Amino acid sequence: MASHFLFLGILISICSVVLASDPSPLQDFCVADPNGPVLVNGHACKDPKLVDANDFFLSGLHLPGNTSNPVGSRVTPANVVQIPGLNTLGISLVRIDYAPWGINPPHTHPRATEILTVIEGTLEVGFVTSNPENRLITKKLVKGDVFVFPVGLVHFQRNVGYTNAVAIAALSSQNPGVITVANSVFGSNPAIPNDLLAKSFQVDIKTIDLIQSKF
Repeated sequence: MASHFLFLGILISICSVVLASDPSPLQDFCVADPNGPVLVNGHACKDPKLVDANDFFLSGLHLPGNTSNPVGSRVTPANVVQIPGLNTLGISLVRIDYAPWGINPPHTHPRATEILTVIEGTLEVGFVTSNPENRLITKKLVKGDVFVFPVGLVHFQRNVGYTNAVAIAALSSQNPGVITVANSVFGSNPAIPNDLLAKSFQVDIKTIDLIQSKF
């Protein structure tokens, strides 16, 4: 009987892992056809006879991103939008550039775990566990260090050096999605009612109005 329960536990664990990532491909490739007439979970496949090397190629990731913005960072994606050949393959990449003391503000990827490698500079990184613990797990990274952000958890990075920093991150989805917490809460369209936000954050409505005006 115990062996049956063990087998059932292993089976459930395997199924959970499988369901936690993009579906596995059933053919060599399924290059995305953004103009395809069929609506599917992902993208319809381009005719394989029309596929060429450019469908699996992207250039320019060596170029620095423009960090002249309020948060001082720029994310350059390499996902299925830029590389159609990633469709159904369950992986993507981003380059992140940080100005001195620039941040990649708290955000989540609803469909992917992220593994980040520091290429240049020093980063403070962290993520927050789910309710009710809300534990902050944080670490300072230098060139060559690697850190993992579990799927769905709020996480961030900050350049804590006086020079530019660069990181490369891989994500376990062709289209991981991103939800920046501040943009979603204070910049939604239409806006979340300010009295609701005031009660949620335990501040007055004028403070919420001021924050919303920045988004």
